[in-house]
Amino acid sequence: MKIAQVAPLFESVPPRLYGGTERVVSWLTEELVRQGHDVTLFASGDSVTSARLVPCAERSLRLDASCRDQLAHQMIQLHEVLNHAHRFDVVHFHIDYLHYPFSARQKIPAVTTLHGRLDLPDLVPLYRVFNDVPVVSISDAQRDPLPWINWQATVHHGLPRDVLRPGRGDGGYLAFLGRISKEKRVDRAIEIARRAGLPLKVAAKIDRFDREYYEREIAHLFDDPLVEYVGEIGEADKADFLGRARALLFPIDWPEPFGLVMTEAMACGTPTIAWRRGSVPEVIDEGVTGFIVDSIDAAVAAVGRAGSLSRPRCRQQFEERFTVERMARDYVHLYEQLAGEVALAAAPAKEPRWKTLFASKISTTS
Repeated sequence: MKIAQVAPLFESVPPRLYGGTERVVSWLTEELVRQGHDVTLFASGDSVTSARLVPCAERSLRLDASCRDQLAHQMIQLHEVLNHAHRFDVVHFHIDYLHYPFSARQKIPAVTTLHGRLDLPDLVPLYRVFNDVPVVSISDAQRDPLPWINWQATVHHGLPRDVLRPGRGDGGYLAFLGRISKEKRVDRAIEIARRAGLPLKVAAKIDRFDREYYEREIAHLFDDPLVEYVGEIGEADKADFLGRARALLFPIDWPEPFGLVMTEAMACGTPTIAWRRGSVPEVIDEGVTGFIVDSIDAAVAAVGRAGSLSRPRCRQQFEERFTVERMARDYVHLYEQLAGEVALAAAPAKEPRWKTLFASKISTTS
């Protein structure tokens, strides 16, 4: 198939450091190419891919200090995608709803994977207008605020089997990986580590709009000698960081759409201790790949039980459920379905049988 992948411009594909959506787009793109599909990636110019790259900004916008108007580059990207759209069997958008006013008017097979939270009131009027745009969820739980929109499938994220190796969990510390923000609750992770009497390593980025929250509520917590702030880490450092951890703490306080870090820990054989929010019960197999909790007390108790879980079995669950091969298969199945529906809709209508028979009778009697 001829497939277009349209990635956010905020990070390169793959991202150099943090960047869940762009990382997933990279894994999917490379796997589709490996499977023999003709793939074009619309992304920032510093992206690295074996697909055909159409650069829509010179470099990733988050790391471009000279960028003052990100929307300008996004408009260029939409122009490029729509100019080339007729060349593809399907266009796969990963840029949220930005393209809806344009793609909804195009007679091309297109689908949008929604990577973010959907419990925002402003999305209700948006999807009342664009209620026929085909969308994909990354967990069933993500759909809960908007169950009535045009869902096509749920496709869980998948990782390449060899991107993260299993670790031994011999570092003697707990791990927190992600963003420092209100919804990720690194403060809970620090409290759990304190009460469990274990070191906590925090590998997280601080976005510009989370800086005030960090300085007001979190920065002083890092003075604790048990807490080490590692900073933002890239793909090359994750295997060691997660693989040596006794457990990953995922104490979220929001409806997590997927939680890629849980599957990354799983790939390293590391159990996750996670709050019962959003996608967590879909991703974590209780007592196999981690523990699902509802309180600090339960999380501290789970830390004490984490060593009883089999790290090889944790890795096995990753290989059975969250590989990029499975993710690509799910998407290709959807692409074929969408392309077939568009082709059927575009086909000329057949004459009713009674007209055909009537015309045949007229020709034989004339």
